[in-house]
Amino acid sequence: MPPRLNIPPVTRIALAVLGLQSLASLLVQRSRPGLIIEWLNLVPQLSIFYPWTFITTTLTEHDIISLAIAGFTLFHGGRYLERAWSSKEFAKFLLVVSLIPNFLCFLLLIAMFTLTRSEYWTLTVINGTTSLQISFLVAFSQLVPAHTVTLFRGVLSLRVPRFPLIYIGLITVANLTPWVSDASLPLAIFGFLTSWTYLRFYKTVFPDLDSSQPASMRGDASETFAFSEFFPAPAKPFVAALADQIFAILVAARVCTPFSQADISAAHGNNFHQRSAPGGVRAEAERRRALALKVLDQRLHAATSNPASRSQSIPPVQPSGPTVQTQPAANVQAAMTSEPATMLGETHYNPDHDNGEKDNS
Repeated sequence: MPPRLNIPPVTRIALAVLGLQSLASLLVQRSRPGLIIEWLNLVPQLSIFYPWTFITTTLTEHDIISLAIAGFTLFHGGRYLERAWSSKEFAKFLLVVSLIPNFLCFLLLIAMFTLTRSEYWTLTVINGTTSLQISFLVAFSQLVPAHTVTLFRGVLSLRVPRFPLIYIGLITVANLTPWVSDASLPLAIFGFLTSWTYLRFYKTVFPDLDSSQPASMRGDASETFAFSEFFPAPAKPFVAALADQIFAILVAARVCTPFSQADISAAHGNNFHQRSAPGGVRAEAERRRALALKVLDQRLHAATSNPASRSQSIPPVQPSGPTVQTQPAANVQAAMTSEPATMLGETHYNPDHDNGEKDNS
């Protein structure tokens, strides 16, 4: 009997919708080539009276190859993130990174029509999982920033935060061919910016039970998830300076809220679930192991200095606080350690971020 696939509910629903809508689009395209389904796909000139297309168009592909890539991405990426975040948070993430990039791309095509007066722009179809795919890469960059992916048997080694820009580069090249819509590149760029902004400033995160932080906080103030970390080392200072200026403008416009000192301290302490998988869990385990070894060494030293106690057995040392297995992030650790081998290929953990950047940039 074949093993049963364990697919979380939101991922399962998204896969079903992707399959049904894409198959319907493929059947219509085969029977009447060139026909646009305005009630399923987002087309600026035709779909203005169908507002639901701002959501449905994301899970609609027009060819078998794109459908296969989208299904593979959603199956593996959805299981990975939904188990790491919870179904509710993953559903919110899908909604944000689908709706906002589609709306921004819609406005861009309207602006191009206004400038050129060419109906080509208003008849361009906005569809596909492009924004979802790059958003998943951004989310992986947040969850496993210190991991590298080794390709071609060690010939090429790249850190996970490098993949969003590589994806945009591939879409740029593919956009020069007739098989990719002109809306794909804007969708990739807007998906990248939207997902990073949401995860950086707005997504709800929860601290550990033994943390003194509030019950929930928003955003991720860690340095490993700064916008400049997605770029090669030579470009980081320029990107960081530009990002700081844009952030200051957004704060002045009350679009974003600056991080408090508590937020920064919490991010540096790896107190949040999303920052503790798997690098934070490993760091916590190493800290507890070092503490246990230190206490054991002290007891051994005391026992050897006291002859009367040499004949007594030394009781096993238990580290203080809950063990890693009883941490609330245990299910996150299980999700992280069970999936990356099939999703990201061969990965390696390298906590020395600066040295790794120099080697791979």
